[in-house]
Parts: sequence; structure tokens; C-alpha cells
Amino acid sequence: MLRDGHNRVVNYLRVSVTERCNFRCQYCMPDKPFSWVPRENLLSLEELFLFIKAAMDEGINKVRITGGEPLLREGLDQFVAMIYNHNPDVDLALTTNGYLLKQTAQRLKDAGLKRLNISLDSLKPEVARQIAQKDVLKDVLAGIEEALRVGLKVKINMVPLKGINDGEIVDIMNYCKARGIEVRFIEYMENAMANDAIKGLLGKEILEKVKEQYVIKKLGREGSSPSFSYLLEDGYKFGLIDPHKHDFCETCNRIRLTAEGYLIPCLYFDEAMSIKDAVQAGDVPKAVEVLKAVLRDKPKENRWSDEANETSSRAFYETGG
Repeated sequence: MLRDGHNRVVNYLRVSVTERCNFRCQYCMPDKPFSWVPRENLLSLEELFLFIKAAMDEGINKVRITGGEPLLREGLDQFVAMIYNHNPDVDLALTTNGYLLKQTAQRLKDAGLKRLNISLDSLKPEVARQIAQKDVLKDVLAGIEEALRVGLKVKINMVPLKGINDGEIVDIMNYCKARGIEVRFIEYMENAMANDAIKGLLGKEILEKVKEQYVIKKLGREGSSPSFSYLLEDGYKFGLIDPHKHDFCETCNRIRLTAEGYLIPCLYFDEAMSIKDAVQAGDVPKAVEVLKAVLRDKPKENRWSDEANETSSRAFYETGG
């Protein structure tokens, strides 16, 4: 079992397989050129798996594959199969913008993937285009339908932005309700890579939008989930991810690995240690030592709050959010 320096059990590893993305979302990296890290700078999927295998043997039982956009990484279904074949009981999930899912969902399901988190910020083509800076909605919706068809469990993530898509909060909830999908509304997390002009809604503002049409009941956080759950009168459950709230970090069980081999203890903080040399040398015990050192230094909480108005310099496209 892995524990951090605050005695929290850490059993969840988020693995970014690429920083590349085919969207340029306003809240992530709107001005980044369409370029990528040279292949030689990245850990191979086999090297990433070598570390993941060791981490699972140490107590990691939940693995989420992220990006950038992970479906851009060639051979991703084989990577999923490596993880699944080592431990079929691992909670194996993937976060995606959904644009390439129609072509890939069946292969991912066959490889052992269990769950998907898909970003859906608007049901209006022109608004989706404004946010992603690309005509994306038709393909994203087709990807969601294909994922459901092949039997993958799906959750939808929406980031409400003031004056852009905040009028669609209930619309997206209703879209998800009709398909038996849970939606999670995510507070915009201020970061230096985003468009300076955008403003997000705080959780309480998001809930007020929902209350305009529904009566809601608080359920609370489930285990170590970052999502606070709510229930509608008809039994539909939705979530709110609110990193500005004071209790957001209390049960944090996560650590992140980038495609270049950096272990990051907290999404907000820039501090990181590399396992690249150890893994490429085949020195798995050394990589595990680095993992445990990073966990010892994992901060107790992030710096976001309602009052602080902090902005992270972390490039979220390197860590998958």
C-alpha cells in the first residue's frame, strides 16, 4: 500500500501518454502551435507499462490514461491490453475529447478498457467550435454513441464558462439523463496557458443554474472521488468537481505521470521528479524509490480557493487535468 506524507492512501495513477491534442480549447491551450514533443523525448508505451506494472504491484488499483488527447498515441489499444492483462481487476479508464472515439471505441473495449470520461462543453455546433477552435461536435457526439453501443461505461465532463456555454448546463444534463450517463460539471481551473478573457463559474453558481429547473439533494463525496454528488428528485445523479472548495484535497489519492516520465504529486504544483532514466535502464526498484519520494513530498492541498484567485503555471495538457 502506498501512502503520502500526510498518511493518505494513494491508489490512483493518472498516466498522460501524449501532450498532443487535436483541439485548442479556450481553457487549456488555445494559443499552442500544433507541434509535439520529439518521439525520443517520450517514454515508450512499453516503458510506461514497466512503471505502471510496478506501481500496481505497490498498491495502485486505478489507472486512468490521459493526454493531451490519448487517442492520438499510436498503439493505445495494445497499451490498454498490457495493463489489463497484468491485472484484469484494475479500474482502467480513459479521458478523451471523444473526437476519434467512433473509430477506436470497439478496439479499446476489446483490449480491456472499462470506462471513459468524455468532454462535452456544448450541444451547439457554433459554441463547441468557439471553445475547441475546431468544428468538433458532430464527431464527438458520434463517438459518445459508439462508446455506449460497444458497452463502455461513460461519464461526461463539462466546463461551464461565463457568457459562452453557461446557458447549456441543464441542456447537457438532460442530454446525459436521456442516455443514462452521469454528467460532472467542472469548475474552470485558472492556468497560465488558458485564454485570459475567459471566466468560469464557481460550483455554487453552477448549482444555481440547475436549481432553475430542478430540486436537488446533496449526497456528498464518494470515497476519494474529486466529485461531489447531487441527486435530482427523479433519481438522476450528477457530480460537481470544485477544486476551489476547502475540502477538495482532504482525501486525495492521486499521482500523475507524464509521457516524458515526470511524476507529479499535485495538479497545481510544478514540482516533479523523473523516472525516465531508471525505467529506461530497467531499474524498476529505483523508479519505485522515486515514486515513494514524490509521495512523501505530496502537498496537503492545492492553492485554489474562492478568495485566493491563484493561477497555475502547470500545462494541463501535459498532465491530463
